[in-house]
Amino acid sequence: SLPVIQLSSAQLEAWLAAFLFPLVRILAVFSVAPVLGNAGVPGRVRIGLAVLITLMVAPGLPSLPQVNPGSGAGLAIVAEQIIVGLAIGFALRLIFAAIDLAGALIDLQMGLGFAAYYDPQMPSSSTLTSQLFGILATLIFLALNGHLLIVAVLTESFSWLPIAATPSGAGLLETLVAQGARVFAVALLIALPMIAAMLVTNLTFGVLTRAAPQLNVIAIGFPLTVSVGLIVLVLTLPTVGALMSRLLIDWVGALPGIFGAR
Repeated sequence: SLPVIQLSSAQLEAWLAAFLFPLVRILAVFSVAPVLGNAGVPGRVRIGLAVLITLMVAPGLPSLPQVNPGSGAGLAIVAEQIIVGLAIGFALRLIFAAIDLAGALIDLQMGLGFAAYYDPQMPSSSTLTSQLFGILATLIFLALNGHLLIVAVLTESFSWLPIAATPSGAGLLETLVAQGARVFAVALLIALPMIAAMLVTNLTFGVLTRAAPQLNVIAIGFPLTVSVGLIVLVLTLPTVGALMSRLLIDWVGALPGIFGAR
């Protein structure tokens, strides 16, 4: 006869906790992370990928708290993992927000800020150059195996933010606010060539208006501004792509330090 396997309730609770706690963090990251968190990725794909990664990661995790996942302490740990996962996911998405903001700044300088439409991937409205930069950043991110870097950072997060530890909510919020401030600096860095070109163009129109008041600047200014902007955009796109590549990889690689990993 087959041997009878007896399991105590404590063992079942320990196994459930070892699977549930990391799964909650991974699902929270996937819900907001770039690429994986886009609306175009089906929820079943995210859940299946999260379960698969959890099955691979869970056996190697350090000792977890011996608590019942359904108890008050267990629910508190689940809430902590949701907060940590969302913080990591938002930190990953910040660089894409910077690229999107750079596109919006460029469109504003070109006079195309009004040409915004609904973006189902965000989901929100975005301008034309923001869409272009978003697609370019996504393609670069995938070409550089950024999606694999997300998985690597996620699995390593259990070392520098272990489940047994209690993260400081104020510390995580302060970290996200500090990194959010960098979004504007990165966006300005990407949009700087276009801002400089549009500044020169507008100064030229100002001089022409003073020299020839009868010149209808409104009639010729908009098409010329858009034309100059498109030319500068095409000329600087290779440089912008290289800058995006470096920023994306550096940002993902810096996440452990951002969250205070030792």
